[in-house]
Order: sequence, then structure tokens, then C-alpha cells
Amino acid sequence: MPVVNVASVPQLSPFRYPGGKTWFVPRLRAWLKSQPNIPEVLVEPFAGGGIVSLTSVRENLTNTALMIELDHEIAAVWQTLINGDAEWLANRIVDFEMTKDNAILALQVETDLIHEVAFQTIIKNRTFHGGIIAGGSGFLNKGEAGKGVSSRWYPETLAKRIQAIIEIQNRLDFQQRDAFDVLDEFTNDENAVFFIDPPYTAGGKNAGSRLYTHHRIDHDELFASCSQLHGDVIMTYDNTPEVINLANRHGFDTRTIAMKNTHHAEINEVVIGRNLDWLDGVEAELRVLANEKAQLAAAKKLRAENRASEQLQKTLALS
Repeated sequence: MPVVNVASVPQLSPFRYPGGKTWFVPRLRAWLKSQPNIPEVLVEPFAGGGIVSLTSVRENLTNTALMIELDHEIAAVWQTLINGDAEWLANRIVDFEMTKDNAILALQVETDLIHEVAFQTIIKNRTFHGGIIAGGSGFLNKGEAGKGVSSRWYPETLAKRIQAIIEIQNRLDFQQRDAFDVLDEFTNDENAVFFIDPPYTAGGKNAGSRLYTHHRIDHDELFASCSQLHGDVIMTYDNTPEVINLANRHGFDTRTIAMKNTHHAEINEVVIGRNLDWLDGVEAELRVLANEKAQLAAAKKLRAENRASEQLQKTLALS
């Protein structure tokens, strides 16, 4: 039987999202497969880039997903993709000639039309530093290989991702609402599972306040609400003593996950849930894959060094 690479993560979201949860996708698969039955709905109260909801439905790990987001710009994108005119947005992106001047002109348009706000949000997300659309962010300068605002503007790729979302549109629902109201509504639903990834502002962390417009969260209340849910719940947070204390106080288990951020710095995030035994197997598999990848890289480097050494010896022999 072939070995399935659990680390392979199809990019489904149109967002390049700071604090995105691509790293969690292999763990998401293991968590949902550990459920006694396929959940009827995955509820994601802080949807953001939406990779968890999109993956759970795309890979038939849940029957449906409910995405919740309060931010009006991010909400406009999901409303357009799920409840509105996704085809229009895909065509608008493909037809747009990306230059800094054109981007500035597009963002200067004052509009209340949801699909137009969605397009402006995609421009911001794809051309602003780090994909951050909150106030205070601005255009890339040099970008990758000096391409500036075009560095992350991949119109055909974005259109394909939107098309993939259209294919599962009827199994997705989006609502622009407050997360706590949604948790209260689903408290007694045993057929729902919950993925909670709030802005990271607990314990004095400021990443959430820098990245998100709506970053003020009562984390104690959030843990209390999650502890009352009848369905299974997973939370992800920054690794801080305050977060670990909140988890312990509300009866949750915690596991620390080491990873590298976009700047290749090592950071730790915390996975929080009632029972995290399912996490052991996937972590072991990911470690094996990481070791294999490191060995392949080392072998490739050694071969390159050997070839360079042989070439040097030939050059010296001829001189």
C-alpha cells in the first residue's frame, strides 16, 4: 500500500493569510478521521483564510462547513464566493492588469457593492506587506525578485482556486456574525465539530492586534463557551503561559507544535482539545517525513559538492 504524504496540502484559499492554518491541515485530517462518524457540520467561528473549512468539505471529512467572520472586507470575499457571484470575481481578477497605479486606482473606488469590496480585498491581500489588510499596512515595495505588487498576484491560480470553491459551494455556508453568538447557537449540537482559531492576543501578545481589525477577544469567555460545547472542539493558539493556564482551568488538554513562520524563525503553537490522543500518530508520521526530506536534501548537497570537487580536480589536472 503506498505511503500517503499527509504533509501535502492543496492550496484552496484565495487568501495569502497571515496566521494561516496550512500547517494544521495534516492534523485536521487526523482529527476529523478520529470522529466516530463524519460530522454533519464543521463550524469555524474565526474563518479568516478559510483553509480548514475548505479542506474539510473538499476532502469529504465533514458533510458541510459553516464559516463565520466579522471583518467586513474578509466577509465580502466569502459572501461573494459562497453566497454571491464567484464567477464574476474570478473573471475580474483574470482581466485585471496588475500594476501599482492600477491597484491604487481600484482601491480608491468608493463602493458598497459586496463583490466590488471583495475584489478590493483580494488586491490588498495580494499586494500589501504580509497579506495584511488591517489598517496601517501598505503596498509591497520590492517584493519577490523585485516584482513589487505583482509578486503575489497570480490571476490564473486564483481563478482556479475560486473554481474549486464553486464546485463545493452548495456544501459551504458563510455568515458575517459574532463568533460568540454562533457558539451559543450550536452549544447543544452533537453533530457539529468546531475549529477555533481566534486572534492571538492572550497573554499580552500583539500579533492579533496587528493583523486583524477585530482583535479584541475575551479569551476566558471563549474558553468557557468552548467547554460547554456538546460537539468536539479544537482550538489553536500562541504558546503562552496564560493560554496553557486557561486550557487547564477549563479542562482541556494541550500539545505544543513546533514550526517555522514565513521568516523561517522557529515558533510554537498550541493545539487545544478535550482528547488529543489522535495527534500522536500524525506527529510521528510528520517527523518521519521531515527526516526523510532532510536526508534527501543532505544527499543532494553531498552529490553537488562531489561534482564540484571532481570538476576542480579535472581543472587542476589540465593546468
